[in-house]
Amino acid sequence: QVQLVESGGGLVQPGGSLTLSCAASRNIFSTYTMAWYRQAPGKQREWVATLRRNGDTSYKASVQGRFTVSRDNAENTMYLQMNSLKSEDTGVYLCNAHGVYTNDQYWGQGTQVTVSS
Repeated sequence: QVQLVESGGGLVQPGGSLTLSCAASRNIFSTYTMAWYRQAPGKQREWVATLRRNGDTSYKASVQGRFTVSRDNAENTMYLQMNSLKSEDTGVYLCNAHGVYTNDQYWGQGTQVTVSS
C-alpha cells in the first residue's frame, strides 16, 4: 500500500505561482511512475504531467513551459511548480502513482488550486 498526500494548493491571482507537493508514505520513485492530474468543476479528470523513474518528464501541451514536475528522493516527495497561472488552471490537483512492475495504482485526496483575481 502507498499513501499519497498533496499539499500547497490555494488561491492565486492570474500570472502568479504555486508549488504543489505530493508526499508518499514510502520510497516508491524507483518502482512507480508518478503523475499529476487535475479536475475542474463539471469536467473530467485530465492528465497534467508525468515523472518517470529515470527522471524523464512529459507535460500536457497547455502547461508545457509553465509547469515543472520534480522530486526529492530523500523526502519521498514529488513537486509541481506552477508559474504564469491562468484561470483555466483552476481545479483539484491529484497525485498519482502507477506501479511499473505491479500495475497497482494509488491516488491522493487532492489539493484545490483556484486562479482568480
